[in-house]
Amino acid sequence: MILDVGPRTVAQIIDAIASARTVIWNGPLGAFETDPFGTATVAAARKVADLTRSGRLSSVAGGGDTVAALNKAGVMGDFSYVSTAGGAFLEWMEGKTLPGVAALEQG
Repeated sequence: MILDVGPRTVAQIIDAIASARTVIWNGPLGAFETDPFGTATVAAARKVADLTRSGRLSSVAGGGDTVAALNKAGVMGDFSYVSTAGGAFLEWMEGKTLPGVAALEQG
């Protein structure tokens, strides 16, 4: 059973984040709820947050586990946009019409 990614993979993820202009995040990188398996998720979240705060990155995150991971990393307020919806968040990102939003737009 794999519970987290290793240090070399974390370094590759951090490098990819550093060269990005936008990050869309849905889901943690490992079993972040159990120490020490949140190392990669916390490192990536903090890198995204640092770059977002500095204005070098737009960051969008969604899903309940993602929200919990960002809270654990202490960076929830540093992302550009965070949604608690998981599947609905992905559908919204795809441009699909969400029934609740459509009802509000009509009302």
